Amino acid sequence: MDEKHRCVQLSVNPSRGLMDEKFVILVQHAPPGSELTVHALHQCDDGHGWDAFAHYISDATGRVNVSEDCSLGGTYSGIEPMGLLWSLRPVPGSKPGLRLRKKNVQEPMLVTVSVYEGHRKEGFADLVPLASVLVERWYMAPGVRRIPVTEGGLTATLFLPPGPGPFPAVMDLWGGGGQLVEYRSALLASHGIAALAIDYLTAKNTSQTGINMSATYFETAYKFLQEHPQILGSRIAMMGLSFGTGVTLRMAAYSEVMKLRCAVCISGSHVQPVDKEMGSVKELLCFVSLQMGRLQCPLMLIVGEDDQNWAAEESANDMKEMMERAGNSHLLTVLSYPEAGHLIEPPYTPHVRFSKFKSVGTDFTVMVLWGGQTLAHSRAQEDSWKKMLFFLRVNLFSGARPDGKSLSNL
Repeated sequence: MDEKHRCVQLSVNPSRGLMDEKFVILVQHAPPGSELTVHALHQCDDGHGWDAFAHYISDATGRVNVSEDCSLGGTYSGIEPMGLLWSLRPVPGSKPGLRLRKKNVQEPMLVTVSVYEGHRKEGFADLVPLASVLVERWYMAPGVRRIPVTEGGLTATLFLPPGPGPFPAVMDLWGGGGQLVEYRSALLASHGIAALAIDYLTAKNTSQTGINMSATYFETAYKFLQEHPQILGSRIAMMGLSFGTGVTLRMAAYSEVMKLRCAVCISGSHVQPVDKEMGSVKELLCFVSLQMGRLQCPLMLIVGEDDQNWAAEESANDMKEMMERAGNSHLLTVLSYPEAGHLIEPPYTPHVRFSKFKSVGTDFTVMVLWGGQTLAHSRAQEDSWKKMLFFLRVNLFSGARPDGKSLSNL
């Protein structure tokens, strides 16, 4: 290390925060005009390493402020305050097809942010940093409660915000890969909305019978929330991504039991299997379009225009036309993002254009193309999350009626 670089200081503020919370990375006391590389390294729950880096030149006072200064190259360029998170990629030499997903939300995502002398592109493991800071990124805010749910044959996890409640709630569904995915629900609870993460494809009953859940399964989850003492039973929404979108739309349009306050559908379709039950994923060979005129609650559609997995943009256009003909298009909000792909997740989740995927009901793993360009996709994640939270708050906390005709507190 050059003697003049020994006094370099690095800070990240806040060093402990929510996953969707911005931070400020500041380098100080570097020689003026120094070439510096700011680097982020994360080891995910499955043991794989992810990193990102950017090149900067210190100003006349020896400072680099990542929130204000321009990256000259690396895994991102330009002024990108959160670029070291959203541009994380598998470290060189990793096996192909990885995707970063938080499995244990009760522990933080740990990211080591370091600053190195010179403009480096590789070999970070063999270099000695000028300074390093360990950053904690949480999906669960302090006070959020995680409660496993097995009542009524459910396989689910309830996340309750801090405080006594009662709280409005969201039923949270992911896609065709199955499993109990909790991190979005945990983050929703961190913003004051209770969330029930539901495993509906690999749940206990499904694995034992080989038949996926019927509408009754989701109505059981709805009734569980309705009857919970810390949930506002008349203020329940439903959210789905990918295959979960079809389930959400079907329940919102056809269930006689579920009276949803609103629904959010991400990167999915209104096209459904023709059978009356949900069916097996591998049996989705014959499809029919849902009658969107039946929908009576506000609906937000979030789509990426470079989605290579589902025809989400085309589906959104079809739904808009159907609802216009039916006279309920006032209930519809569409967020459509150019160059965004299929996996639109919470802010600063690293973008992957493709990854390995094993669909429920199959015995093999395939490489799936999700689409999206990293910068545009990351912008879409940040923007859609902010607007989705606003949509949920308007419809769950205000005086909105289930038919969307009255929105106070706007």
